[in-house]
Amino acid sequence: MRHYHVKRNQSHCPVANVDKLWAILGAEVLEQAKASGKAPVLDCTSNGIFKVLGKGRLPKVPLVVKARFFSKLAEKKIKETGGACILTA
Repeated sequence: MRHYHVKRNQSHCPVANVDKLWAILGAEVLEQAKASGKAPVLDCTSNGIFKVLGKGRLPKVPLVVKARFFSKLAEKKIKETGGACILTA
């Protein structure tokens, strides 16, 4: 199949696994979330991550994640901890 006008940037989609989400936020935010019980919001698109995959484990602390794409397993794991997955454009 021919692709006459190839735009490489159209298929650019950096990914992050579920186990790296708290590393992006930091350890201080995790401790504050454990103490207060409020779920912090992680905007993956502002950190250069568009897709969240489901490899790894999450701590039992809720987390609200904003991203363009979620795998089924990632969405399941985030919701099991009491968090939420929000799609962004």
